[in-house]
Amino acid sequence: MAPWTLCLLLLLLLAGPQAGQAAPPTCYSRMLTLSQEITGDFQSLQAAEGVEPCVRNLPGLYLDIHNYCVLAKLRDFVASTQCWRAAPVDTLKDKARKLYTIMNSFCRRDLVFLSDDCQALEYPDPGPGQATRGPPDGQS
Repeated sequence: MAPWTLCLLLLLLLAGPQAGQAAPPTCYSRMLTLSQEITGDFQSLQAAEGVEPCVRNLPGLYLDIHNYCVLAKLRDFVASTQCWRAAPVDTLKDKARKLYTIMNSFCRRDLVFLSDDCQALEYPDPGPGQATRGPPDGQS
């Protein structure tokens, strides 16, 4: 094999895997993905059977990274002493702590808050075709 052919083949082998890889996640995409993952994990945890009773009493954890109140919500959830012995809740708190750190430190300049409606994080707007979820009876 000619030396130039060997060099070309070696170059293709080294460049091939890099060309096929996607771009690394941006701060924004990482925050968005992690917030959706935490919200989904929380909903799955509350829907699971056989979980500790304290899990059912945890406040809702709907995260919208465009809402300024999400920082306080994450901070309060991580500091909560409810279910401090439940492993799935500890895992969820670790993810929430990670998201809080990313939002408050690494990606602070990339954040754009579109609202500061704390009520929207307690009672999120349902998707199309779903019943509206509001505050429990007697609370407004």
